[in-house]
Amino acid sequence: MEYYTHTLNNGIRIIHKPENGEVGYCGVIINAGSRDEDENEHGMAHFIEHVVFKGTKKRKAFHVLSRLEDVGGELNAYTTKEETCIYATYLKEDYERSMELIADITFHSVFPDKELVKEKEVIIDEINSYKDSPAELIFDDFEELLYPNHPIGRNILGTPEALKSFTREDIFRFIQSNYHTDQIVFCSVGQKDFKKVVKLAEKYFGEIPENRRVVKRKPVLSHAPRIVRIDKDTYQSHVVIGGVVYDYNHPKRLGLHLLNNLLGGPGMNSRLNMSLREKRGIAYNIESSYTAFYGTGIFSVYLGTDKKNVDKSLKIVIGELNMLRQKKLGTLQLHKAKRQLKGQIAISSENKENLMLNLGKSYLLYDKVDTLEYVYNKIDELTASDLLQISNECFNPDDMSQLIYL
Repeated sequence: MEYYTHTLNNGIRIIHKPENGEVGYCGVIINAGSRDEDENEHGMAHFIEHVVFKGTKKRKAFHVLSRLEDVGGELNAYTTKEETCIYATYLKEDYERSMELIADITFHSVFPDKELVKEKEVIIDEINSYKDSPAELIFDDFEELLYPNHPIGRNILGTPEALKSFTREDIFRFIQSNYHTDQIVFCSVGQKDFKKVVKLAEKYFGEIPENRRVVKRKPVLSHAPRIVRIDKDTYQSHVVIGGVVYDYNHPKRLGLHLLNNLLGGPGMNSRLNMSLREKRGIAYNIESSYTAFYGTGIFSVYLGTDKKNVDKSLKIVIGELNMLRQKKLGTLQLHKAKRQLKGQIAISSENKENLMLNLGKSYLLYDKVDTLEYVYNKIDELTASDLLQISNECFNPDDMSQLIYL
């Protein structure tokens, strides 16, 4: 994979992959999210992601939103537990326009009071709509079950009470405390010479004052498994079972990704989908997921089913987990699992927006980007014994928590 990197004097890193085409993609990824909030800042990272579009020192909100839209481009953003991202899709001739706009809203937003008031109401509506979707809400409640009294366990949106208390000064304080220049990456994929990329980056990002991280994130304490059942007035029951697993630096994380994909990944032929939906017809939605963070990670299985099938479904899920712990994958099973994962990685890399974001995140966390060939080789090196060991370390139902909405 051909890509180029550069580090500005203030610590902001640049990564660019030349790619022919009429459309390009670029963005800023900041290593700061809801995990970095103090208790009285719950929801601040997500709130900032919303209000950076509400005006800068030289642009009103309308001009921010119109800057790319007027020339056929798009501007977007998202917040996770550990990162904030502002990114754009643009026509190739509008590369500088896109970079300048992203730099402007990231570092020169002024957060007008009247805009803050309006956006608080928007997010409160978002929170309320989320509460109406138990299939989404259960994941937040499950993470709080795994990480009680720790910021990584709190939901990203915050609470109406916390949002109403936020001021402009609170926003600037959070940015100063968490938007560290050595924890920021500008990434792009498109038809642009890298020397010009660096020149533009120096122009729009080089002036940002150096502000390097000196304090590490709060460590995660040990987890005690719990089983919680909550009565909900819903037609369908929702179930999550899972636990704390490898962090994003763990050497076995790739093997866990493969097992997660085999067990309940996006393929219709995943073991859980075949057992619960195709074979027995007792669950419409069934999936597993593995999310790695700094110092910790979460593996979980989610399913939605009729109330009368909850216990039966859980028994099947636990049976599939135990099967991976007790029996090595056969040669053909292992080969198929590897091919499927490699194929999904290749397909994902063909989506240029995904590619841009993955480049940026990999460079942010690891200061490098592995080639597809390297990743394929690492997948090929995984043995049935490796996966059996990982399964026993991560899939023991006795170490897992359960959250059930009945």
